[in-house]
This record gives sequence, C-alpha cells and structure tokens, in this order.
Amino acid sequence: MPEKQFRDWNPDQPFLLPPSLQEWLPEDHPVYMMLDILEELDVSAIEEKYRQKDPRGTRPYAPKMMVGLLLYGYSVGIRSSRKLEKATYEDIPFRVLTAGSHPDHTRISEFRRKHLDELEDLFLQVFQICQRMGLVELGNVALDGTKVQASASKHKAMSYERMLQEEERLKEEIDEMLEEAEATDREEDERFGRENRGDELPEELEHRRDRLEKIQEAKADLEKEAKQGRAEEVQAKADRASGRAETHESKRERKRSLALAEKWDKEAEQLREEADRLAGEEPGEAQTPEKMPKHRPKCETDGTPKPKAQRNFTDPDSRIMEKGGEFLQGYNCQLLVDEANQIIVAQGVTNNAADNGNFGPMVEKGTQNAEASPEAALADSGYWSGEAPDEAKACGTEAYIATGRQPHGKKTPTRSGAPAEEASAYEQMSHKLRTREGLDRYALRKSVVEPVNGQIKEIGGFRRFSLQGYRKVRREWALVCTGHNLKKLIGAMQAGQCRGGVFG
Repeated sequence: MPEKQFRDWNPDQPFLLPPSLQEWLPEDHPVYMMLDILEELDVSAIEEKYRQKDPRGTRPYAPKMMVGLLLYGYSVGIRSSRKLEKATYEDIPFRVLTAGSHPDHTRISEFRRKHLDELEDLFLQVFQICQRMGLVELGNVALDGTKVQASASKHKAMSYERMLQEEERLKEEIDEMLEEAEATDREEDERFGRENRGDELPEELEHRRDRLEKIQEAKADLEKEAKQGRAEEVQAKADRASGRAETHESKRERKRSLALAEKWDKEAEQLREEADRLAGEEPGEAQTPEKMPKHRPKCETDGTPKPKAQRNFTDPDSRIMEKGGEFLQGYNCQLLVDEANQIIVAQGVTNNAADNGNFGPMVEKGTQNAEASPEAALADSGYWSGEAPDEAKACGTEAYIATGRQPHGKKTPTRSGAPAEEASAYEQMSHKLRTREGLDRYALRKSVVEPVNGQIKEIGGFRRFSLQGYRKVRREWALVCTGHNLKKLIGAMQAGQCRGGVFG
C-alpha cells in the first residue's frame, strides 16, 4: 500500500509574492468592495487642510488611504489605533487596502482626532451611496436608543451635596495645614534664622489645593447648568402664557396671562444673567445640533442644584443612566433604521437618559439625509409625546408610537374606522395602533432596529466610547454607524443586490 502523501510545507522557502496586490485575495473579498467605495467618497475637505500647511517636512499619508483604513476598521469591529497599525502588518485585507503602507498608531489616532468633523460627514456620503444602490426604500423606518458607556467611571461623579461638604472639609484642612506650617516657620526662624526659611509648600497641601480647585470648578459648572435649565423651564412657562393671552376672549384673562408672561420673562432673564456670572464653561445650549434634548440637572426654583444632582470629573458631559437594571456613566445613542436592509438613515447622541423628545428631531434628520420622507416611523412608548405625531407629519411621515405596554400574552383588540373628533392625541394614537394597519406596521419595529443595536454591540464589540466630551462622542458614534452601513453595503455588493451592479 503506498505511503500517505502530504502537501508540501517548507518554512524556509522564500515567499514568492504575486506581482499584484489584487491577487492576494479572492476577487469578491470585502476589501476590494471597500476600495470601490473609497473612489466614490469625497475627502477634499481633509486634503484642503493639508494644503494649507507648510509643504516642507515629512510627507503625510494619502488622506483617502487613511480614511479607508479607519472606515474599513470600523466596519469589521477594529477601532483601536494600535490594532489598526498591527493589522497593516498581519492582516492581508488591511495590507491590500494600505498598499503595503504601515502608518503607526500615533498617526492613525492623530488623523482621527484632527479630522473628526470631516469623518462625521462621511456618514451622510456612505448613506447616500446606499440609497443610490437601491438599499434604502423608506417604507418603514424604526427608531430606538441604546445606552453606551462613556470613557469615564460612574465612581468619578460627585453629587452637589457632596461637593459642598468636600469644599468645606478641604478648606478647613488647608487652613489647618497653613497654620501648622506658619507655626513651624516661626519655630525654625527662632532656631535657624529667617534667612534659612524654605518656601516650598508641603506635598499634601498641594494635593488638597488641587482637589479643592477641581471640586470648585465642577460645582460652578453644575450650578451654571442648573441655572440654565431653570431659565429654560421658566421661559417655556412665559411662552405658554403669552400664547394663551392671544387666544383668550376675556380681556381680564388676557391681561392676567400677559402679566404672568412678563413676570416669567424677567425671571428667566435674571437666571440667565446669574448663570453667565458663574465661572466655568461657556453657556451650553438646551439642545444638541440635531435639536435633541440635553440633560439638565434637577434644581430648586431659584436654580440651585438639588443635593443629588451629579457631575462627572472625567467626562462632564456624560450622565448616570440605567441600563438593564444597572447604572452606567454614559450617553443615549439614537438610531433611525430603514426596514429594507437595516441601513441607518439617521443617528444622534444625547446625554438625556429618556428617549422622549428625540422622535421629531430624528425623523427630521432622517428626512433631510434621504431628501425624501419615510412613509411611516415606528417607535416604542418611550418616545411618546403629544407633539410627536405632528412633528412626524411636518416631515411628511406617519407616526406609529406605542402609548403604553401591551400585557404579555394578551391579544390586542382590532379597531376600525376613525377615532372620535374630540379624541386627544394620545387617544388617536392608541386607536391607530389597534387598527389592522397599525398592528401590522408596529409589529415590524423590533425586527428592524433592535438587531442593528445588537450587531453594533455584540458583533462589532462597541460598548464603550474611547473619546470624551459630547462633541467628540457624537462624531465617534457617527463613525460607528458609518462602519455599520459600510458592512451592509459591502454585503449587498457581494450578493449582487445593488441596483445597477456596483457603480455606474
């Protein structure tokens, strides 16, 4: 019987590379699709930044190559600059993508940091490619939020009550240490003479002063934020009173409403002036750039923070949020997803734990991105508000928002016809969700948006931001969502599902 033969194996044999990088991988490998997509992306804004610099010195890596490295990394779940650098040496797709270049992790990290704004804009470019390829239908879009850990620990947060206590304690300790130091100085002056006195502060005193300074700064910022939040609440009351004055038929009621509006206008203005006088950061806006609500600390009627109001020292923009019965220091990340291929139509970030208030802004942003109106927008009860249906209608979209939880195992009774004319917005939505069409549409919500959160977190491994501060976190989330859409687009290209082939 002939002896069993094995395939040749010789570790000492020199590696005879193919003459072209394009021969290293199968023709339908995702990295080749990524290279095709890169050709469609406009990175001129990044290139212009380089042109404005002195042309002398070390030549930078090609911006399109660096963009491709980052986006492909995000699409396959590799976001660390060190892991990306390692991949350019050890992973064939990355070697093909960079054409044998090996940017070190500091350059990758610096490129991402310097061009965050331009990289955020790529989300829209990639989405529009998905749209041109026929992967977005805008029949049903579903909205959901997911809590993501900030690059900060919840143990680095301190309540306003604790800040006040720590401030007083540290002041007392510093005064005691200074008195002790002065007493020691006097004793040493008598023993050694004044000319031999040292001026160095004790290390413990410096440590306490540093801590006191940080606490005072955080306290001032928290007080300013609370004042701003209270000013917004009072201003809203003034606006409502002013609106009522226009609708009252009674002269007496109009006069009363106008008096209240004037009183609250003055109170809001006073609170804003008090906030401006406080030390710390510049006044923050009440909303994100996407008009999504921001968190404001709970406060007293005079704008003083409540004792339990907190601020984090590592990432002051992040907030304590509940997730699955546990609490984390993080952000509330929003996704608006198209039903057809689970393409993310719009994304956003807020530090407000509640989803309420995000429905209208996210639908509006999705409509702007797609330059078309979705037929229907689906969301769970956390997004319900009386204004939400009108916000969707203003975008040309029909809202389907749960008004409460359906008891498990109970069948929802089907309704027909139109609700009563005098029905409230809540009753109208409840009625719509119990019609046959409403039931069928809303039943799609879970299968459209929730798997995307799972794909980003479970498969992509994104559970914690690496950047700090709302501005940077918002852009990092945009990169993560761009990576998701790229993965869907590449998969569709491989499967031949794109309209008109690849790029025409």
